[in-house]
Amino acid sequence: MDGCLTLAGNIPSAREEPGEEIALIRLAQQGDRTAFDALVRQYDQQVLRLILKIVPSPDQAPDLYQEAFLKVYRSLGRFRFESRFSTWLYRVVTNACLDYLRRQKSREEVQPPETEDGEADFLQAVPEKSPGRDPERTARSGEIGRRIQKALGRLGPRERMVFELRHFQGLKLKAIGELCGTTEETAKNSLFRATQKLRLELSDLV
Repeated sequence: MDGCLTLAGNIPSAREEPGEEIALIRLAQQGDRTAFDALVRQYDQQVLRLILKIVPSPDQAPDLYQEAFLKVYRSLGRFRFESRFSTWLYRVVTNACLDYLRRQKSREEVQPPETEDGEADFLQAVPEKSPGRDPERTARSGEIGRRIQKALGRLGPRERMVFELRHFQGLKLKAIGELCGTTEETAKNSLFRATQKLRLELSDLV
């Protein structure tokens, strides 16, 4: 799986041996709360650090920490051991963070960040999505939103994550690279590919 948030290089080794962790995961998937609590204790500090890197205010972290682990608990049955558990876990947590931030601030209100190193400011080319009271503009705005969401859904997991963290959350490429456990240059390349694909998908809008 092409996991964006493979943070193994930045995270201490797990306390349990791999076989013991697998056993905990399987027990937790069967509803064993003690096993799930053990997984939480194993990753709680890493998850908290990840949340603090994404959200703009530390005051948001405690509630989001609870929400993220609740989402992990509800999603655990879908973990198929096709990737490292940490990769899957950090993806779930990051998606929970992005969902939280979307609820706090709609995308219509987000201003595209300044470009860096010649990066194409793709979102500035998308038409204004604030339709006011004009029914025709309202319908047009809804269609644009659906087109953008559909186009984002066709990106690879890494490309979509990098694009959303850059354009919707305003993170710098260096910070995105750290979150993805990779280099700033790799994050930049992923962003470039995502932007090119979106330009093709939305060529009639830009």
